[in-house]
Amino acid sequence: MKLLGKLYIQVLIAMALAIALGLLAPDLAVRMKPLGTAFIALLKMVLGPIIFFTVVHGIAHIGDFRRLGRIGIKTLVYFEVVSSLAMLVGFVVVSLVRPGDGLHAHMGDELAAGQAATVNAALAGGSFNLEHFLLTIIPRTLASAFVDGDILPVLFVSILVGLALAQCAKPDWVGLRLLNEGQTVIFKLLSYIMRLSPLGAFGAMAAAVGSFGSQTLLYLLRYILTYYASALIFIFLVLGSVAALAGFSILKILRVIKEEAVIAMGTASSEAAFPKLVAKLTQAGCDEAVVGFVLPAGYSFNIDGACLYMACGLGFLAQATDTSLSLGQSLSLLGVMLLTSKGGAGAAGGAVIKLAATLESVRVLPLGALGLLFGIDRVLAIATSTTNVIGNSVAVFVICRWEKLFDRERFDACLNPAAAAAAAAAAAAPRATRTHPSTLDNPQEGTHP
Repeated sequence: MKLLGKLYIQVLIAMALAIALGLLAPDLAVRMKPLGTAFIALLKMVLGPIIFFTVVHGIAHIGDFRRLGRIGIKTLVYFEVVSSLAMLVGFVVVSLVRPGDGLHAHMGDELAAGQAATVNAALAGGSFNLEHFLLTIIPRTLASAFVDGDILPVLFVSILVGLALAQCAKPDWVGLRLLNEGQTVIFKLLSYIMRLSPLGAFGAMAAAVGSFGSQTLLYLLRYILTYYASALIFIFLVLGSVAALAGFSILKILRVIKEEAVIAMGTASSEAAFPKLVAKLTQAGCDEAVVGFVLPAGYSFNIDGACLYMACGLGFLAQATDTSLSLGQSLSLLGVMLLTSKGGAGAAGGAVIKLAATLESVRVLPLGALGLLFGIDRVLAIATSTTNVIGNSVAVFVICRWEKLFDRERFDACLNPAAAAAAAAAAAAPRATRTHPSTLDNPQEGTHP
């Protein structure tokens, strides 16, 4: 019964029930979709304030602006290197397994009406232009950054406010205390919303299985398995090696963030895990300023799962449509995807929109081939979102370790809270024994054995 009280166990149970409902009563399962949609909407409601309070609070207390600039440069370099590795892993695995061979999907631009509408909608939201991308970072007003729901404008405003506070505010300024209180309130609100995560996971998973069912899963099962294998290789080989170089075990990191990873898995959205991930990483020994800067930035610049999705999708669609890509074309496409993969918070469906933008920018594959991925996008999004969460968590741990802003004792306590509580009790017991009534008049005598 104690195990059932854990949030990630409740989410796993909800997912299992949703899969069963989707297979047994698909029509009823599809009608559960509003539960998942509503839960994601609730989380998006608090996403902007959480990013604002976290980033501003961290920067306002950092003090050293040269250190902040150093963290920023290291973070962006790390993001580009790891994102490139994610694309390389995805493309290599798909090229070796070749799940699209034999499909012969000569679709050209001729699609069923429903698929054509979906492609057009994807392009409407996914057309990429570097100038437009950079300009959208700057919101129309300070308030509009929180209205539109995009992470980058909120992050931009938060950094500016944090820098201003760090220069102008005194340590005892009432504004800093209000900032602390506001952060406490927003995280309390988050705790209420997270109690609904099993319900949200149930609705999202039931709708996915009920809508796309076993026929689609069987039809493209080889590609689904290939993609999941790519995600596992990337997590344990690439991220595991990066974590090991920084002195971490990837298995221990996964143990720390297991609840957040399961929430991302159940809702197929890494956005759903972001708010709780902020608190968890800080609790696990990461510096608050690093968490507040690296994690929100990672949700726009280090979307490892989306990079993996796009590279795997590119290779699969080329094989499925019998399109031969030269090495130069493949590398140019991967280079374009390094740009088109940026932005967005990792919501379900975001990766296929980015892939649509890439195919429209570099016309070497028939755009209509995207219809092959629409039916299984939700199934793929489970691995995509989970990879995003794990990748950004590893980034925070690594940057903290590089900057010597990591507390190993808190990390170990987060891994084994029962042992940490027992050690704290044992440490407190001798002090209580040594404190004698006769020493109360002279406190210095009670502080030494």
